Amino acid sequence: MLFDSFHLDSKTLQNRYVVAPMTRISAEADGRANDTMKEYYRRFAKGGFAAIISEGIYTDQSFSQGYNNQPGLATDIQADAWKPVIEAVHDEGSIMIAQLMHAGGQSQGNAYTDETIAPSAIAPKGEQLGFYGGSGPFQTPRAMDEPDLTETKMSFVDSAKRAKAAGFDGVEIHGANGYLLDQFLTDYLNHREDAYGGSVENRLRFVLEVVDEVLAAVGEDFIVGIRISQGKVADQAHKWAGGEKEAEEIFGTLGKTGLDYIHVTDGDASASSFGEGTKTLAEAAKTFSGITVIANGQLQDPEKAEALLTSGQAHLVSIGTGALANPDLPNKVKDNKELNAFDFEKILLPQAEVKEVELNDEIYTKE
Repeated sequence: MLFDSFHLDSKTLQNRYVVAPMTRISAEADGRANDTMKEYYRRFAKGGFAAIISEGIYTDQSFSQGYNNQPGLATDIQADAWKPVIEAVHDEGSIMIAQLMHAGGQSQGNAYTDETIAPSAIAPKGEQLGFYGGSGPFQTPRAMDEPDLTETKMSFVDSAKRAKAAGFDGVEIHGANGYLLDQFLTDYLNHREDAYGGSVENRLRFVLEVVDEVLAAVGEDFIVGIRISQGKVADQAHKWAGGEKEAEEIFGTLGKTGLDYIHVTDGDASASSFGEGTKTLAEAAKTFSGITVIANGQLQDPEKAEALLTSGQAHLVSIGTGALANPDLPNKVKDNKELNAFDFEKILLPQAEVKEVELNDEIYTKE
């Protein structure tokens, strides 16, 4: 099934391979995409991936940016800078989806403000990521008020419209990995006493409002998906307190919105996600939502990925670190060629190191 075509909204994918969104810090300081990024994404398309989901792109010039040198879609100038990147991907026969991200309390680098905002004034667990330029614990954010909620929703809407105008084939709303929308979903980060806190239904409310407004703004024939996880950047072991029952409520509700897909990410996409003998996160998403599911989590092994598809747990698979080590992974698998192992030290460079490193005859830039 890995090399079967698949229809995603109005687009036909040549196979089931997707490049997972991976944080980069190689955009211009003002949030513009550049030639380095164009070649980075072009290589995946040339390597046989049917679809590419971008790194997280910030949505406004206030609180959404998470990392220095992260790209944005907060202005028309930033949107225009993405056009050569998208064209390069399209020229190789792949589609490109923009991941829209608001870092919330998990921000560790923002050109527009030193303050962070979140559902509640609670700092994320763990520490900032050194290889993305951060250090020490996350600061305590300011709890969002009504104007913050409204401004944030509109930033997702406006960025989605810019993405469509720039030529992206769709957008993925980032509701995973401990960023803002996931902070609303997370019980220990959301202590609100209004309609956005407390029950799972309430904690999901802001996510749904963002989804509904984005869907209404971009219209039909434009892919809209969402990424969901239990673990976070600095708290990988986190699980939903309600287990599969909570998953049923979250995925069941998302499945009724009109979203084109749900993209789930877990430490191991093939492992039970709610305790021994339970469903994988992908299987839960597919069973409870009834819509297209992209699975992510150590699926570079083609036999493992194929098994997930043939067992009916997902429709598509996304590859992260395996794609960094093998930007032509689909072509290699198709030709029965050996895959390179991911080497963190060679590919993920400290910020202070040189901007480029040559690996396996290809160029990777500060992943």
